[in-house]
Amino acid sequence: MPAKLLHEIIPLTKNDCFTIFSRTKDRFDFPLHCHEEFELNFIQHAKNAQRIIGDHIEVIDDYELVLVGPNLQHGWFSHKCKSKMIKEITIQFHRDLFDEKFLSRNQMHFIKNMFEKSLRGVLFSKETIVTIMPRLIALTKKHGFDSVLELMSLLHDLSTSRNIKILSDASFSVTEGLSYGSRRIEKIMEYLNHNFGKNISLSEAAHLASMTDISFSRFFKLRTGRTFIDTVNDIRLGQASRMLIDTTHSITEVCYKCGFNNISNFNRIFKKKKSCTPKQFREAYNAYGTRSFI
Repeated sequence: MPAKLLHEIIPLTKNDCFTIFSRTKDRFDFPLHCHEEFELNFIQHAKNAQRIIGDHIEVIDDYELVLVGPNLQHGWFSHKCKSKMIKEITIQFHRDLFDEKFLSRNQMHFIKNMFEKSLRGVLFSKETIVTIMPRLIALTKKHGFDSVLELMSLLHDLSTSRNIKILSDASFSVTEGLSYGSRRIEKIMEYLNHNFGKNISLSEAAHLASMTDISFSRFFKLRTGRTFIDTVNDIRLGQASRMLIDTTHSITEVCYKCGFNNISNFNRIFKKKKSCTPKQFREAYNAYGTRSFI
């Protein structure tokens, strides 16, 4: 059976800026879910619990701080965690708390960039978490306008922090895409996302961009930070991940529907990227959650 997903309704009214929850618990029991709001989730003392963000699955350490963008499915699960004193602080805020015009201001550049990355999930480093943690704890005791200012300050400091990690594949996200600042790249990415199941060559993409193969290869790497082949594989893996979760197609069917030329190559690339086989990925992802509408 495909993985189940709960569509959560956050108890925020249009008159609220954000909500913050602080709790100590002995297990994770909330199902895989998504919601319209941004979520900043801090967890302590839950080593060996498991995190799922989009199509990314990972066992966590003692400290955890993740920013999840709107409509990105996510969840934390007990897995092999033995702790009975798990501390968790969750901040949720409307996606329009900072509107597009406000985010376009120079001083908001880093926060805007972080929000775009959060559409795939952003994991912050342990060093950043240790620095931010006292302020997160203090925020649970603040009220009114001061708490709004402190949230903005926290978000800014997180947006300028080092060693952040983007979790889910870009092609897995069903929300807004990332901008590459180039019409040619946008055209190529649109083509790749619509034709990932076919045999795609660099020469074909270069022709679409009206460039030579060598020029296009350099241009693509400069604009995206990735090689063309790596990008094609990432898109195919994202689509394969979604298919493994949302359908009952066999792994062989998923392999060929997503443009991989043979099952061995698919398994090798998948394991290198996800640190597990497609079968293990499907089994781990499908272990949690029930579907409901609230």
